[in-house]
Amino acid sequence: RLRAELNLPGPLREWELVAHLRSMASCNASSVETPHFLGAGCYDHHVFCATKSLIRRGEFFTAYTPYQPELSQGTLQATFEFQTYVCLLAGMEVANASMYDGATALAEAVLMAQRIRPGRQRVVISGGVHPEYRAVVRTMTDPLGLELMEIEPDPSWQTDWKKLRDSITADTSCLVLQNPNFFGTIEDLEGLRGAQEAIHRVQGLFILVVVETTSLGLLRPPGELGADIFVGEGQPLGLPMAFGGPHLGLLATKEAFLRQMPGRLVGQSHDSRGRRGFVLTLATREQHIRRERATSNICTNQALCALAMTIQLALLGPAGLREVAVRSSQMTHRAIHELARVPGLEIGQKRVYNEFVVRTPMDPGELNRELLARGMVGGLDLGRLNPAWKGNWLLCFTEKNSLEHLQRLASALKEVLG
Repeated sequence: RLRAELNLPGPLREWELVAHLRSMASCNASSVETPHFLGAGCYDHHVFCATKSLIRRGEFFTAYTPYQPELSQGTLQATFEFQTYVCLLAGMEVANASMYDGATALAEAVLMAQRIRPGRQRVVISGGVHPEYRAVVRTMTDPLGLELMEIEPDPSWQTDWKKLRDSITADTSCLVLQNPNFFGTIEDLEGLRGAQEAIHRVQGLFILVVVETTSLGLLRPPGELGADIFVGEGQPLGLPMAFGGPHLGLLATKEAFLRQMPGRLVGQSHDSRGRRGFVLTLATREQHIRRERATSNICTNQALCALAMTIQLALLGPAGLREVAVRSSQMTHRAIHELARVPGLEIGQKRVYNEFVVRTPMDPGELNRELLARGMVGGLDLGRLNPAWKGNWLLCFTEKNSLEHLQRLASALKEVLG
């Protein structure tokens, strides 16, 4: 038992404490002052000041989905509008009130597919799906003894469509694809159609993942591509990077599969006087009623983050979302053009959104350290995730990156690699 006094500094006055904390915070590399080229599932998009302000209102400042509709009509309506936005984005029929993040939403979608197609043991996942998402699926499905077939991408960082189709059997419950994929590649439309037809031929479910959800301002929604379940990450639509969290899981599906859907659902109803109201509906699927027989053990979800996404989309509108997507895409392709001229760098992708892979003669980790010393945050060293990807560097550009940022990056790379 410790009997001596703890070796702690003395108390500070409030203004002294504030100054000390500001001094500590100044050590952080904020994307406001520091050009940022790291994405890989967490993206630096602009968040409106109104979004930040409104979610701080006392009426909304909670993660809980309320049980008492008579006390919580505002929160319930906001969640209902969130579900509507997710359905519009995804081209699906019904969405839930949110999941924890994109990775756990995908795991829940795979478990949902197992309930819809019971007895099947195989899940086929493209290697273009985010590696961390695949890891969460492995963790959550391992107790079930499922066979996860993970198909490595081809050398051009696209899904290997032949291997993918050949892996689908009558024992396959679902097929999981991501578009744009983890490497930024916009997957081939014919390949997507062929994969969708192959899984539907054996009555399996097609799960389509969208991590960079601003891409839906330009690309076809999952519903139009034949998806049975849509999984997404809401962070790019109204949430800051915030050192990697909190994030916001999106899940939507067809009405035929509604009873097997995880999570809360808010529905529109009328009271005894005929007035419109919002209530939690189909709650018999949930753990607070069905306990171990529930579709999921999720209860408290990401309601505050869902509200942020709802406000952000309401402020953007369809034209604003498209503008964000167009600006991000234009900046990315400008970066490919500029960086391809840097001696030693190789870029093979053509059809990308926001991210692309660069083959570098220098170790990407060392390259990142050189950039950080010059006041920039570099991309992801893919070799950290897979030894076969060693020497490859994943760079990200959004609407917040400027031509000045790109010129600084190109100049620094010429200096370091020269």
